[in-house]
Amino acid sequence: MAAEPITGAEIIVKALIDQGVEVIFGYPGGAVLPLYDALFKQNKVRHILVRHEQAAVHAAEGYARSTGKVGVVLVTSGPGATNAVTGLTDALMDSIPIVCLTGQVPTHLIGNDAFQEADTTGITRPCTKHNYLVKSVEDLSRKIHEAFYVARSGRPGPVVIDLPKDVQQAKYEYVNHAGQRHRTYNPQQKPDRAAVERAVELMAQAKRPLFYVGGGAVNSGPLACKMLTDFVRLTGFPCTQTLMGLGAFPGSDPLSLGMVGMHGMYESNLAMHDCDVMINIGARFDDRVTGRLNAFSPGSKKIHVDIDPSSINKSVRVDIPVVGDVGHVVEEMMRIWKARQVKTDSKALAAWWDQINQWRARDCLKFKPSDSIIKPQFALQRLYEAVKQKDFYITTEVGQHQMWAAQFLKFEKPNRWMTSGGLGTMGYGLPAAYGVQVAHPEALVIDVAGEASILMNIQEMATLVQYRLPVKIFILNNKWMGMVRQWQELLHGGRYSESYSDALPDFVKLAEAFGARGLRAEKTGDLDDVIKEMIAIKGPVIVDVCVDEKENCFPMIPSGAPHNEMLLGPEDQSAKPVSEEGMVLV
Repeated sequence: MAAEPITGAEIIVKALIDQGVEVIFGYPGGAVLPLYDALFKQNKVRHILVRHEQAAVHAAEGYARSTGKVGVVLVTSGPGATNAVTGLTDALMDSIPIVCLTGQVPTHLIGNDAFQEADTTGITRPCTKHNYLVKSVEDLSRKIHEAFYVARSGRPGPVVIDLPKDVQQAKYEYVNHAGQRHRTYNPQQKPDRAAVERAVELMAQAKRPLFYVGGGAVNSGPLACKMLTDFVRLTGFPCTQTLMGLGAFPGSDPLSLGMVGMHGMYESNLAMHDCDVMINIGARFDDRVTGRLNAFSPGSKKIHVDIDPSSINKSVRVDIPVVGDVGHVVEEMMRIWKARQVKTDSKALAAWWDQINQWRARDCLKFKPSDSIIKPQFALQRLYEAVKQKDFYITTEVGQHQMWAAQFLKFEKPNRWMTSGGLGTMGYGLPAAYGVQVAHPEALVIDVAGEASILMNIQEMATLVQYRLPVKIFILNNKWMGMVRQWQELLHGGRYSESYSDALPDFVKLAEAFGARGLRAEKTGDLDDVIKEMIAIKGPVIVDVCVDEKENCFPMIPSGAPHNEMLLGPEDQSAKPVSEEGMVLV
């Protein structure tokens, strides 16, 4: 017996339920009212009303990154879809699985410049993994399910489904295509055994090996990260992580060298420069990691493990490419390593660790403490001490505070660190935080923010209050766009063009205006009590931490410099002047 025809909007809702979707982040408008009506008639999928469509995508990113599930977004046509573009680009750059449902004018009006019409598929083609314009209700179920497969498979990413209003209103029978795959997209999950064998052989011969772990390890899942951790410990090799890879390997493990890259650790960057075998696990050789390409790790043989073959040899030529999912590749590496009973050069490895420990002894994160003014580094040290024994998740905005958070907060598990890496999107942290909080209602979720970034999406405080989401916003307030100011100081002769904020709100009163709590720390002695009170408050909180206005973020590799030309502090800054091209002048 044939199923009873239902509306396209009801088909969409049924498909979402069959995909296991629990929550949608969205904002209504005329072109999606049939779908909102269908959502109203059911109780299985929760809807979170955001205050801006960019925030909807960032919230879905936070949800997806912290759970490993696909985040779902619903926006209307025209400005609803165009407002989502920044979030979609952010998700594409950072490989976050998102399905974004966009409303569209009726099919007969497409191309007529109708009210709130935009060429959504054309606009989003460069910033999505794939997109669809569904012109027939008969195709609806198949394409919804296929979109989820594309978003989560291979290298994850955002997928847009553009939904004309008449398609949402038309009737057809629903067919569950939950197992639907794309007919031509079948990414390779398991690696070529011969490539893995060559990689293990090269690792066994290494004198100065280094694991270089990226966000692909996190995307592969907690089990893959556990296997990676076991394998790194089995080898005894040092391990560094990218900004997106933090938590894939425990931050407190003695084998961890911390973050690598422009504001990475001294020992991490010098190890990357001097290693003889680099094992890249799920990282894409981003320019913020490589620095000047012709000086990047010049003496090393490079192994690159990635599920996306287009990422291999894109910017750095490698010696052994291994295409496959991180979990499958590491499992095979460990199996071969154990089967062959690999013996590394223990003497060479000990000498390599001696060198690394000498670099560690430089204590590259040291800063001059103050009893009167709060140093931003100290604020994050105290925050970490207060939360490290709790079930906590951290999101960030973008800027100096983001890099300090990456340096001073340690993550023992994957999926606990949500930040905008590739696109560097100011305004990401607050909506991402409530996306995390929706997924983990009992957890402590903190958005580490700057006073400039937080204002990009401050309207999302209303969403926090409406849904009683107890997100904590920890603002390091230095009154400047700090990273812009730092670069202007280093690269542009101290000409601070438009980087000072002379009209900031009172963040305590602003929090209260939204119906949340506001706290402020103005002196070093205030910090511990304010942090303790922040954690104890059951609802959303903004904490305004008044920090040193002139503090710069170190270590730093100036743009265009190699890894072994790092600035470790103000004294290096004056001793090694930087040209406007970003080259250290030595």
